[in-house]
Amino acid sequence: MTHRWFRFWDGLLLYLPAMLMAVLALGSYWLVRTTPPSESVPAPTLRSHAPDYLMYGFSIESFDTAGRLRSIVKGTQARHYPDTLWTEIDAIRIRSFDTQGRITNASALRGLTNEDGSEVQLLGNALVVRDADPSTRPEPTPRMQYKGEFLHAFIDTEIVKSHLPVEIERGNDRFSGNTMAFDNIAQTLKLEGRVRGTIVPKKSKAP
Repeated sequence: MTHRWFRFWDGLLLYLPAMLMAVLALGSYWLVRTTPPSESVPAPTLRSHAPDYLMYGFSIESFDTAGRLRSIVKGTQARHYPDTLWTEIDAIRIRSFDTQGRITNASALRGLTNEDGSEVQLLGNALVVRDADPSTRPEPTPRMQYKGEFLHAFIDTEIVKSHLPVEIERGNDRFSGNTMAFDNIAQTLKLEGRVRGTIVPKKSKAP
């Protein structure tokens, strides 16, 4: 009896892996048969990089929450791309006003603006000019000019960047560099690469 019992267990252990595989196979088959078919989920539609609307010879004005004029954007043609939510503008011209009413003009052969107008990229003959402000006493803010093939302006934070060479004029002073980062609020200018500068001494006031 004991010998037969051991032989029984030896045989069971020998065929146990095969039996388990059979049970798993049957279980998988039962699950496939009893599980209701899942609803087919349609594949997401990819938006092509094609404009969904065009504008010609346009002028757009934007205002702040207080109703003050914030900026005027003009161009010969504009193309809005729904996949990036950016608008491409040919012969772009921008005139913006800060909270103190100071004026900044920008222009380029081509421009890119995001949905809320907080970012503007100027490409080709890019020029940004900020008028002098004589009201800032005791040191009036001189006229500022940025010129290059690419300028990236962040309107809300008043930051202008470029990874390409830029020429800068601040009053009578001249600067240039291979890259630039200017923070108008912090009044800091960072130039890298081949940097050059000419600073004209201020005329001393007569006693």
